[in-house]
Amino acid sequence: MQLSGEHRFTAPRERVYAFMLDPETLKACLPGCERLEQVGEDAYEATMKIGIGMIKGTFNGKVQISDKQEPSSYRMLVEGKGPQGQVSGEGTLELLEDAGGTLVKWGGDANVRGTLARIGSRVIQPAASTIVGQFFKCLESKAASDV
Repeated sequence: MQLSGEHRFTAPRERVYAFMLDPETLKACLPGCERLEQVGEDAYEATMKIGIGMIKGTFNGKVQISDKQEPSSYRMLVEGKGPQGQVSGEGTLELLEDAGGTLVKWGGDANVRGTLARIGSRVIQPAASTIVGQFFKCLESKAASDV
C-alpha cells in the first residue's frame, strides 16, 4: 500500500530536520506515543496507543533511520505489531527550502498483515493521514515556537 503527502513549515529547513530526528520532540508529537527509546545509532523502539476508527490498541514497533543527507532527506524502515496485525514498511522524507520555510514531502510503501490487511486501505489510509497530520501540526508549532 502506498502512502504519501506533504506539509509546509514556516521554520527553516535545518530546524525542521533537527526536530524530525529529535527523540523527545518525536515522542511529544507522535499521537498516542507512550514510549520512544533509542536502542542503537539511529534505531528506536516505540509503543503507541492508537484509537482511530477500527484501528485500536497498543502497537509496539521499531524504527531504523538510514541514508541521512542532512538537512535534505532520510529513509525510515518501520515494523510494528498490535492486536489487529502487523505492519512493515519503508519510506523517505525529503525537506525542500520553500520561500524561507520548508516543504516536507513524505512517501513510502507499507506491507500490512492480519486483521489490518482484511479491513484494507479504505480504513488504513485515512487513519495514517490523521496520525501524520496531527504529528506535523504539533511539530510545526514546536519548530515555530523555538525560533
